Amino acid sequence: MAKVLGLGGIFFKAEDPAALREWYGRVLGFDVQSWGGALFKYPAGKSTWSPFAADTKYFEPSNAPFMINFIVDDIDGVLAKAAAEGVEPLGRQDEGGMGRFAWLLDPAGVKIELWEPVKADAGA
Repeated sequence: MAKVLGLGGIFFKAEDPAALREWYGRVLGFDVQSWGGALFKYPAGKSTWSPFAADTKYFEPSNAPFMINFIVDDIDGVLAKAAAEGVEPLGRQDEGGMGRFAWLLDPAGVKIELWEPVKADAGA
């Protein structure tokens, strides 16, 4: 049966793509390729697709109509790297059945959700 298998990428417009690529490389360690993007192999077996209500507050303080969730292997390490670059989290959640979360704002004003899955889910 023909069906969608998962998310193939995130593509969006930016006022200064070069500066945004540099920020993601420096702050979050993206390996930005010469063609302008980064590729990721899934460390966990799932991607999430989830529409939110138009009046959700979850993406605040961003005004963007979307948020980007990145799977991380060590949320404390990623946050330490971001802090070393002057980027402080908007908040974090270390309790809960889905894993650990933290939130940042990128220079374009997009809310970034970092997710360290529960270790049992890593191969799911």
